[in-house]
Amino acid sequence: RRKDEQCQAFVKRVTTSRLFKIIMISTISMNAFFMVLWTDYKIRYRLFRLFEISEVIFVAIYTSEFSMKLYVDPISYWKHGYNLLDVFIIVVIFIPYVLREVKGKHFHYHNVAEGIQSLRILKLITYSQAIRTLITAVGKIVYIVASVLILFFILMYIFAILGFYLFGVVERGDMSNWGSLDTIFFTLFSLATVEGWTDMQVQLEKHNFIVSRAFTIIFILLASFIFLSVFVVCIEGLPLTSTFDWVSLKKFEQDLMLEKRMEEKKQMILKRQQEEVNRRMQIQKTETVDKNLGELMENLKKSLRDTDPMVSSDFGTSLLFIDIYLSILDKQDATVKQLQKLYYKTTHVLGLMLKDLPEEKKSESLEKIDEK
Repeated sequence: RRKDEQCQAFVKRVTTSRLFKIIMISTISMNAFFMVLWTDYKIRYRLFRLFEISEVIFVAIYTSEFSMKLYVDPISYWKHGYNLLDVFIIVVIFIPYVLREVKGKHFHYHNVAEGIQSLRILKLITYSQAIRTLITAVGKIVYIVASVLILFFILMYIFAILGFYLFGVVERGDMSNWGSLDTIFFTLFSLATVEGWTDMQVQLEKHNFIVSRAFTIIFILLASFIFLSVFVVCIEGLPLTSTFDWVSLKKFEQDLMLEKRMEEKKQMILKRQQEEVNRRMQIQKTETVDKNLGELMENLKKSLRDTDPMVSSDFGTSLLFIDIYLSILDKQDATVKQLQKLYYKTTHVLGLMLKDLPEEKKSESLEKIDEK
């Protein structure tokens, strides 16, 4: 148990509030806009001081957001993928500052570190449910696309080896396009896109390769007209609506599981409270002082932990509550009967005392009683 639960709850309310979300989205958008202005050298020269101050403010906001979320839940924070994305972006943000301190301002790769700062805009994914749903849908499509790409790579590998031995002969081959595997893969990719394939075919025919036309036609038919068409059909034929339905179904299952866990937790708390009430009833039966139901419930509240809710509504429909309530009513009835007996005994004793008094004192006593 944490000792700062109130502060933790306050920070959690802040980080999950709508105002905090609006502030973060505005900050990320403003930062992206300033980075666009930074690419213009004239604007950078005029507003250099403004850009420096704004950069400090943006980094401070991002760091504060990370610190607040990590403070709320330092263990579960690392279990979510989008939180890990935020951590990665925080690391990227501090890379230029580290390189500047270690290597200096004129480090060769410092511009690369400045360029990857454009990844800051990815923080919008954390605050947009629509983008997260779309990314999940695209992730489902990747499996199908990857299968088609692997098959396409196998086709290119076969034709690359074949083309190397047919057209990459050192003495009379086309070394500029078929001399090595890296150039062959680039050539085959150009043939697959049907971009400038006639020029490549002309180069092959200059070297008098007989099978060059058959090789080019077969590869273009397989790569362009079959595999690329299958690739497009797979993407267009995949129903995105079913993908979004699948995402919604997953979210519904998660909500249902969370509700089930909350219900199980409630039942566990109720069972513990019932055991506590039963234990206190057993203790009360051995005590001479009677307690009402309110005192019993107050003592039960004191025995609970700070994070446990008081499940008192379910007691009203349980046999345990009815038994407790009836036993307390029985004790109250017994107390009333004892008071009535005590009252009768008191009046009887007073009557006997009046009989023993003389007639004069008895009349005076009766007058005083009448006056009262």
